[in-house]
Amino acid sequence: MWSIKKNISSLSLSLLIVASFLAQASAEKIGILTFSEEARYLEAIKGFKDNLQKAGIKEPRVKFTLENAGASKARAVELAQKLAAEKPDLIFTLGTSATVIAAREIKDVPIVFSTVYDPVEAGIAKDWRSSGNNTTGTSPLVPMSKLLDSLTAFASVKRLAVLYTPGEKNSEAQFKNLQKIQADYNIKIIPVILSTKEEVVQVLPEILRTIDALYVTGSNVVDSQVATIVDLATKSKVATITHLEDLVEKGVLLGVCADSYLVGHLAGEKAIRILKGAKPAAIPIETIKKFDVMLNVKTAKQGRFYITPEFTKMITRTVE
Repeated sequence: MWSIKKNISSLSLSLLIVASFLAQASAEKIGILTFSEEARYLEAIKGFKDNLQKAGIKEPRVKFTLENAGASKARAVELAQKLAAEKPDLIFTLGTSATVIAAREIKDVPIVFSTVYDPVEAGIAKDWRSSGNNTTGTSPLVPMSKLLDSLTAFASVKRLAVLYTPGEKNSEAQFKNLQKIQADYNIKIIPVILSTKEEVVQVLPEILRTIDALYVTGSNVVDSQVATIVDLATKSKVATITHLEDLVEKGVLLGVCADSYLVGHLAGEKAIRILKGAKPAAIPIETIKKFDVMLNVKTAKQGRFYITPEFTKMITRTVE
């Protein structure tokens, strides 16, 4: 009798192991490639996963593999190739640099991207209505007119410096877009190229003596030096502004920003459609329509910036 029970127990265990193996083999696989650990990327991932979960696309039905390139383009290439070799059902990318690399390296797996400022300008997609390839996604793009509307409502600005890094398509696009509309606002756009972290303290002090405000782009070099940039600008009574909410949280005075969670959540909708059989090229690339006007209260106090009652009414989010 004991032998029979033992055999039954062994058979049950074997069946469980086989069932577990089959479940894993049939599970959908989603690779996630983020260029760095910036807060906006992490928030977008959360929004993405939350949307999928509502549709029942969650573990154990789906296996997520998260890879972080650590702000290294060389590492991003390695990780993109690694994800492609795993033959996932879909790859979710965060950031322009990671997405440019993934789109170049991977042609036979659907790619959904998020927090890519301008995918057309970056060469990822042919058009916002259709990428023409295996990608689609969402953008935190803020019209530069909205940013300048808020900035000029805050203070009189005639000279606006733009910190950007050549080769980083997102920051190049932001600079170009501001250049296009500078005459409409009677503002002179001053390009400030930052290729290395060391250039911040070398270049910025002199620039700050000649400008009224400073635009902080999404460049990785700029991101990594936000604390220093804000400190130098605030001491010089120069207002800083950005389109990225996590940089306002790090100290930038003003922001006109898309919610990173919502940008990722919208990307989740596109992933769901692809997992149900849609082609990426048939799904338009989108931005969210609502933007927050943000104020970092601590920076405002430190710089003794005057916030008019009129501008106060425009603020939708504050960071203490």
